[in-house]
Amino acid sequence: MLCSAIVQAHEVQPTIGDLSVKEGRVTLDLRLNVEAFLAEIDLDAVDDTNDAENAEGYDALRALPADDIAQRAPDLLSRWNALPLVLVDGQATLLSAVALDIPSNVNIELPRVSTWRLQGDVPQDASKIIVTWPDGGGAIVLRQQGVDEPFTGYLSGGEISPEIDLGGGGAQTTWQAFVSYIPVGFDHILPKGLDHILFVLGLFFLSTHLRPLIWQVSAFTLAHTVTLALGASGWVSVPGSIVEPLIAASITYVAIENIFTSGLSRWRPLVIFGFGLLHGLGFASVLGEFGLPEGQFIPALIGFNIGVELGQLAVIAIAFILVGWAIKRVWYRRVIAVPASCVIAAVGAYWFIERVFL
Repeated sequence: MLCSAIVQAHEVQPTIGDLSVKEGRVTLDLRLNVEAFLAEIDLDAVDDTNDAENAEGYDALRALPADDIAQRAPDLLSRWNALPLVLVDGQATLLSAVALDIPSNVNIELPRVSTWRLQGDVPQDASKIIVTWPDGGGAIVLRQQGVDEPFTGYLSGGEISPEIDLGGGGAQTTWQAFVSYIPVGFDHILPKGLDHILFVLGLFFLSTHLRPLIWQVSAFTLAHTVTLALGASGWVSVPGSIVEPLIAASITYVAIENIFTSGLSRWRPLVIFGFGLLHGLGFASVLGEFGLPEGQFIPALIGFNIGVELGQLAVIAIAFILVGWAIKRVWYRRVIAVPASCVIAAVGAYWFIERVFL
């Protein structure tokens, strides 16, 4: 039951929106989970659609053929136009659907990410545009296309973008890029990065002393920082079909070693370093989906990495608050550390099988 409940941890994903204006027409290309919006899932309130009040309605939509979903999409667009979704020079712009690509034959247990192109007419001399993301819509990464120094922003449900200059020049400053990507990195650990949370907890449950934990976390941090930078810059690229099963295997390995080992072995930091390289590639794939702002790659990357580190430290802090009082007890390993590691190992093994064979 635990495995089936948490395997969907990454189901709520941010929408990616590419915005451009050309020859009197605004185009908004969205990569999103259409079924979640049609079911009116509050994506701001849940991290997993299984936890939503109307999860059954969402599951029913997800099981429908792509053509049936496409027929329902105009209702969603009508609600967005009523906001309105796009304001150009202070005037509402009516958007219409130009194309909607909904994948077919996808695993019903996984979200179906569709691509939706919306367009609307704007004056030839238009200069400013504002996007209002609907309340409950979760996060959207909004990226301006086709101009120099394009705007890139991260909006939550109910938020309004700043005025975006259609001629470009709205790129974030170094400080803005750094600060804005810290919560993105943190959010990928808490609450959405359950696989990374379990790995960090696997490190936590190894021993009752702080020093071994610091050694492991330091090795993990150094490793994933390296591959995060290499992967996000495009120098290293490993398919998710390889990285994700190996991340699951790393969780299982760490947890199983906890069961049979009560202290830090000589090779453990080296093993953790290797696993950190894998997790860094996983983080890099997230940044690849979001798209780092051009010209602000380094500060955005550093901000994201700091957010990841803060998320990991928060996981350790929460774990210490919950069980720290028992760490020095003689029964801690037998009653808490080993059973918790067994659960972590089982979840990691389930994920490995699912990611390889399903």
